[in-house]
Amino acid sequence: MYARVALTLLASVIIQEALRGRDRPASAAVTRKGAAVGAPTVRLRRLAAELRQLRKLAELTREQVNEQTGINVATLYRIETARVRPQARTLTSLLDAYRVAEPKRSELRTLLKQSATRGWLHTFASDLPERYASYIEFESEAREVLNYECLFIPGLLQTERYARAAISGSDPELAREEVENRVEARMRRQAALAKVEPLRLWAIMDEAAIRRVVGGREVMREQLDHLLRTAELPTVQLQMIPFDAGAHPGMTGSFVVMTFGEAAGPDIVYVDSQAGDLFLEEEADIARYNLVFTHLRAGALSPSASASLIAAVADDLRPG
Repeated sequence: MYARVALTLLASVIIQEALRGRDRPASAAVTRKGAAVGAPTVRLRRLAAELRQLRKLAELTREQVNEQTGINVATLYRIETARVRPQARTLTSLLDAYRVAEPKRSELRTLLKQSATRGWLHTFASDLPERYASYIEFESEAREVLNYECLFIPGLLQTERYARAAISGSDPELAREEVENRVEARMRRQAALAKVEPLRLWAIMDEAAIRRVVGGREVMREQLDHLLRTAELPTVQLQMIPFDAGAHPGMTGSFVVMTFGEAAGPDIVYVDSQAGDLFLEEEADIARYNLVFTHLRAGALSPSASASLIAAVADDLRPG
């Protein structure tokens, strides 16, 4: 028992330290030079990863690149970490220094041109908040998502009626049109679970997320039935943390860890709170949240026991 308490306290401290990390500028922050990126697009991250790899293959340090091209070392670092979108002539100078030939040169030029767009969101819902649009794009390109939710059903698993009630209820100031835009965006996000190479989702929820009746009993029952069906997908793992588990490190807030292929850049942690949302890309932050998720997973019910709990709550909502 003492070991479990110690692990819980350790994980709680870790997640609180990670949350305090919001005082540090995340690598997705606005840049001082070049095109400002409130949060970089997946294409910009991919371009940054490609350029970083090409420099290493050329066996050049940033200082040596500076000597050859005149590009400031700090600027090169920001380009390689997707904090700034390079100008076309800067990209050409780098490709020359790295001795990159066709067709790779053309591929990277195209990637630069595309790096300012946000996929299907660009024409679908341009009035979505920038950070939310960035989140959706990252999610659409992720290979795996680890999602802990303390109050709501994960967005990738929500029904349309639940999503509408959750969005409008949590932000009463939103106009109806804005609510509908976000509902539609949330529904389209779920296509990631049905791709040829589907997103792998591991979702952990506090029991409060399925006990709170959002949208009324019928809507909530429909939502829980949908959870049970989705949990049968081979790429979806669903676990519950029951009330009788007591205090746990996830009580400090919901978060998401997204994992990408090597070419798309490093992992990302997303933290959502009343104080605002936050993207974290520092290795230390990612390690902290991965550790917290590991502790939550160990303390949660098994997938089969979790399904039984969800089914029991759904039965309580059935009429008669």
